[in-house]
Amino acid sequence: MVLEICANSYQSAINAEKAGAQRIELCSEISVGGITPSLGLLKKVMHSLSIPVQVLIRPRSGDFHYSNAEFDIMKENILQCKDLGCAGIVSGVLHANNTIDIKRTRELIELSKPMSFTFHRAFDVVPKPKESLLELIKMGVGRLLTSGQKEKAEDGIDLLSELQKMAQNKLIVMPGSGINHLNSSLFKTAGFTEIHSSASKTTSRNTHSYFGNTPQTVSDVDTIKNMLDTIA
Repeated sequence: MVLEICANSYQSAINAEKAGAQRIELCSEISVGGITPSLGLLKKVMHSLSIPVQVLIRPRSGDFHYSNAEFDIMKENILQCKDLGCAGIVSGVLHANNTIDIKRTRELIELSKPMSFTFHRAFDVVPKPKESLLELIKMGVGRLLTSGQKEKAEDGIDLLSELQKMAQNKLIVMPGSGINHLNSSLFKTAGFTEIHSSASKTTSRNTHSYFGNTPQTVSDVDTIKNMLDTIA
C-alpha cells in the first residue's frame, strides 16, 4: 500500500523520505487546505528528494472557482513543475455552483502531461460525486484524492468504497483527511491501494495576536513509520 505524505515544508518533505514514505504531495499553508508551494521551496525539495514529488496547484485558499488571472497563474505553475521534473500535479477547477469545470480541468490535465494528474479535494464539495467520478475518468484523471465528502475519510468510508467500486481500476481512489496509524488499516482492509496523510505533529504555536493562532506543524518521522508498519 502506498503512503503519500502531504508535506507542507522542506523539513516535512525530508522527514517523509527519511521515514520511508513512497511519495509526497508538496504544498504550503496546510492549515487552509494547502496552496501552491513557492518556486524556491519546490526547487529545494526537487534537488534533495529521490522519491516522487507531486505538487499542489491551488493559487489561493477558499473556493475552487478561479478568475482568468488565477487560472493563468495555475498554468504557469504547472509549466514550472514540468521543467523541474516533478512526478505529478494535484489540482482541479470547479464552477461557481461546485460542479466540475470540465473545460478548464481538461486543459490542466493536458498541460500536465507527461506528469500524472490527481484531482484534489475540491471533489468533496461537488453536488453529485458519482456522476463527477465518471467525468474525471472520462477526462483521463489518474487519481482522485477525497475524504468521501466528510470531514474525515474514516467517516466517508461508505462513499469512498462505492467510488472505488465504480472506478474499476480506471482511476485510483486515494482516501485522505484524518488518516493516521490508528485507522489506516481500515482503508487497506477496504481494498484501497493508496492513502494520503500529513502524519504531522505541532512544533510551535504563534500566540501573538497580530498573526493569529495558527499552529506550525511538520510531518513526523516516527508517525510516518508507525503508519507504514500498520499498513505493511
